[in-house]
Amino acid sequence: MNYTEIKTFEDACIAIGLQQPELVIPDFLSFPSTDREAMIAHAKLVIIAKAINGDWVPDWTDSSQWKYYPWFEMGSSSGVGFSFGGDGAWYSDSVVGSRLCFETREKAKYVGTQFEELYKIYFVKE
Repeated sequence: MNYTEIKTFEDACIAIGLQQPELVIPDFLSFPSTDREAMIAHAKLVIIAKAINGDWVPDWTDSSQWKYYPWFEMGSSSGVGFSFGGDGAWYSDSVVGSRLCFETREKAKYVGTQFEELYKIYFVKE
């Protein structure tokens, strides 16, 4: 499946072989109610990133391997709140890394725009 065919969380689940998306995400009931939506959004984004990246896994010991991620703006001159602002890239020789990075700039842009609402819930919605 081409990554641009992944339009929803359910598509991502199917792409990585999770045939029952409604059973994938835990309920998070033991966490504060104010944090549950963000935790669900993060869990969904981890699955989406895995589906978009396919077999690619970031190698955090390889400082020459670029890793891309979407970034967002919290405001703009038009007064709009949270919105996709572009993408960034970095290389790292850290042994700790992000599950939400991507193999290419194009994939980071795609996820940042296609799943902007999930990122908004994860980052800022209370």
